[in-house]
Amino acid sequence: MKAMLPGSAADADKPVVLGEAPEPEPAADEAVVAVEAYSVNRGETFQLDGGLDRRWAGWRPGKDVAGTVTRAAANGTGPAVGTRVVAHPPAYGWAEHVAVPTDSLAELPDSVDAVTAAALPLAGITALRLLRATGPLAGRRVLLTGASGGVGHYLTELAAAGGAELTAVTATAERGARLLQLGAAELVTSVEEAAGPYDVVFESVGGASLPAALAQLAPGGQLVWFGQASREPVTLNFFDFFKGPNQARITHFDYTTSDATYGQDLAALVRLVAGGRLHPEIGTVRDWGRTADVIADLRGRNIRGNAVLTVG
Repeated sequence: MKAMLPGSAADADKPVVLGEAPEPEPAADEAVVAVEAYSVNRGETFQLDGGLDRRWAGWRPGKDVAGTVTRAAANGTGPAVGTRVVAHPPAYGWAEHVAVPTDSLAELPDSVDAVTAAALPLAGITALRLLRATGPLAGRRVLLTGASGGVGHYLTELAAAGGAELTAVTATAERGARLLQLGAAELVTSVEEAAGPYDVVFESVGGASLPAALAQLAPGGQLVWFGQASREPVTLNFFDFFKGPNQARITHFDYTTSDATYGQDLAALVRLVAGGRLHPEIGTVRDWGRTADVIADLRGRNIRGNAVLTVG
């Protein structure tokens, strides 16, 4: 079958190449999905450029897909052949076919198309689980950094719907304009512009952004650290906590850790989209032959929200 293969980490123009890969050999609890669309995540671009471990020999990218089941799981779990699904495999999804554990996929209603569904998995699941990490947000002041990415759009809409007063931090007002429509109370272009204190901070940039965001916390507040998009390490001063965020908590967030399965969270996201309560922000839709171009645009921060590729 055709699949996107990792290119050379040293050649920025060819992070992936279209080539041939073996058809998937599913485990008993895996269904095979014919991929119609997939989404590119920033973490995958880090893996492709060697910034993160590729985790195993033979790794290929692809964690967010939507398509149709062509082979049901041998153990009888999951949907039947012909069922439209959205799925979150551990890898290998940028291909014509991918094997997915049945607890990592959810059925799609006719009202949710493959392009919309493909934008849901990693970013949407992350947003849901971030909200669970803080508990109810009704009436609480929230600061979100790196807000113009896929996670940020989902998190903004879900937090605002839950009653939070959310301030979104984006590089430019243009990139963040959609966040105001999704319920953000305020948009700023730097953490320093934000008018704290905040009860909760969701921090995804790292580097100088994290200590600046920490300074905006109310005493006893919580900072949830869920990313480091700047690729810059963080330096903290213990004594700075006494200047405002006294007794504040920093929570390291790992989206893979949850009591819910990926499939359960995907089903929840699909219900929200189908009910008109969640609106994926898709910044570009292109043929999968242009995956390398999309990766370049993501690295250059030229795409707002999610980037989706169609397989045809």
